[in-house]
Amino acid sequence: MREEAVRYLRCPHCSDAMTMADGTLRCSLKHSFDVAKQGYVNLLRGAARFSADTADMVTDRADFLAAGHYAPIAESLAALARESAPVSGDPGCVVDIGGGTGYYHARVVSELSGREGILLDISKFAARRAARAHPRISAVVADAWDRLPFGDRSASVVLNVFAPRNPAELRRVLRREGVLLVVTPRPDHLRELVDALGLMRVDEQKDERLADQFAGHFTEVARQGLHSTMALDHKALPQLVGMGPNAWHQQGGQLAQRVSLLPEPCDVTLSVTLTAYRPLG
Repeated sequence: MREEAVRYLRCPHCSDAMTMADGTLRCSLKHSFDVAKQGYVNLLRGAARFSADTADMVTDRADFLAAGHYAPIAESLAALARESAPVSGDPGCVVDIGGGTGYYHARVVSELSGREGILLDISKFAARRAARAHPRISAVVADAWDRLPFGDRSASVVLNVFAPRNPAELRRVLRREGVLLVVTPRPDHLRELVDALGLMRVDEQKDERLADQFAGHFTEVARQGLHSTMALDHKALPQLVGMGPNAWHQQGGQLAQRVSLLPEPCDVTLSVTLTAYRPLG
């Protein structure tokens, strides 16, 4: 946890500002939070609403992303951040909601020099890795569906990549001239694997539901589609399944059998939408 990042954080119990000394964050009401030896801080204020990614899921994600299969997403997101991030006034922090291992966050923070990055994820296993993802990233365990542990209008850029979205809270923490960058899967994302490996299908109405979710909080200012083909071997395929929500619906032996029936390498569609939003009001 970087001292430079603490000024953007707020106590999850009383929303007071915090300071850090001797490896502990404290507010004026004496709520305290120890920084773990792995570098992250846990600011959960109660039981999370959803299950956190397990150590195995996080390892699968780290290995799959390190192989570069989703590098086009990271590069496109960094370019969009560079084009849309505010350039005047207090730089604010770069927040990643549900940021996992910090793969995308690190690429964006590298593009936006001098800004503090703060990544939130509900999984302590993800936070451990995120704390090492970039020298200017601080990792926090927190629930994206709860009140976010940030001061009002503290962020200049907020990232949301395949992660939960709480529009009212995202709007609260974002500066008026700030930008929210959202990455969502398109209906044909991973289409070759849906039936072959029993994956969940992407909702055909996902774009419409996202627009309805953000109405009254944000206005869309830019959108771009990203479509390419990944050549995945039989090591990458189970990693891809195991790193996300599909992992909760799979049995290891059955997945291995299904993967063995696919060609190697297997051509798989990468298809996502990147959307930039400005807060209303």
